[in-house]
Amino acid sequence: MSHMRGRMDSTLSLPTERLAPARRPLAIANWLLAVAALVFLMVVVGGITRLTESGLSITEWKPVSGAIPPLTQADWSHAFGLYRQTPEYREINGPAGMTLAQFKYIFFWEWLHRLIGRLIGLAFAVPLLWFAAKRAIPQGYGWKLVGLLILGGLQGALGWYMVMSGLVDRTDVSHFRLSAHLLLAFAIMGALIWVALDLRQLARSNEDRPSRLTGAAIATFAILFVQLLFGAWVAGLDAGQVASDWPAMQGRFFPDGVDWSNGAFFALTHDPFLIHFVHRWWAWVTVAALVIFARLIRNRPAGRPASIAIHSAFGTQIVIGIATVLTGVAIWLAVLHQAVGALVVATTVWGAHVLGRRRA
Repeated sequence: MSHMRGRMDSTLSLPTERLAPARRPLAIANWLLAVAALVFLMVVVGGITRLTESGLSITEWKPVSGAIPPLTQADWSHAFGLYRQTPEYREINGPAGMTLAQFKYIFFWEWLHRLIGRLIGLAFAVPLLWFAAKRAIPQGYGWKLVGLLILGGLQGALGWYMVMSGLVDRTDVSHFRLSAHLLLAFAIMGALIWVALDLRQLARSNEDRPSRLTGAAIATFAILFVQLLFGAWVAGLDAGQVASDWPAMQGRFFPDGVDWSNGAFFALTHDPFLIHFVHRWWAWVTVAALVIFARLIRNRPAGRPASIAIHSAFGTQIVIGIATVLTGVAIWLAVLHQAVGALVVATTVWGAHVLGRRRA
């Protein structure tokens, strides 16, 4: 009898086990990494949009209906008419004789950039709702995922805020707003990778021990932030074109032409010559920081692959950066430079996560 009762108790417990929430940390981690890849793609297309001067071609923000491009000749005439009212057209492209075909080219890149942003929103929100409905999100990660969703929404709003800066009184967007838009994209990509790595660790060990940010990681990120900030300003001010020689600038170590008339701080944040100079030479401070950082993680568990990835990313970035200058900012190299910059961020996040892992 006791044997039969044990079998019955075991049978009755099965439905309860099936109804228990099925946590899926590995599936969620893979989803987050896929979204991070989409963010990377958006950074690359954003670089093309900037380099082709396409960012101001769409003068309206229509989150839903804007996903459909102009389909008829009348639609294209309307869109072109709106663009002809912008300072960029009146002062630059209009006098240059821009045709409708040329407008369609720049419109395509800005439309594609915004479309990828919409796809990222869907690729994040829909699976998030599905995982939540299935109660598959591990405890403590729900607020992190909602926070990432909010950051994505803020990025869309910031992108439109950036575009607005070039529609009224100037022929380009504010380099401050452009840098904020790019750096937030890097931050979102890094946060996606970080949370995904936490979840992968949870899936392996079945213990929730999220990595923490160490002092070394914070210092490295701060140095890298300065380099990325000045790189974004170089892009926003077309400062890469003020000198096409390296390591000198116009044949000199320090460029001739920096405007100091409004003070040193204004020059540091507005002058193309000085910003280009700082971006060039702060790069070596960043390299030194990344070398030290990579050595710190090299002997950690699973640290060697991250160390190799960091060295590979910044080494490639140095070569591409120099080549971009020497070619007078060839578009394909400049786009590659931005793409590899994103990889430097991604690999540094990976390394910071390895360094901050808590041992059992």
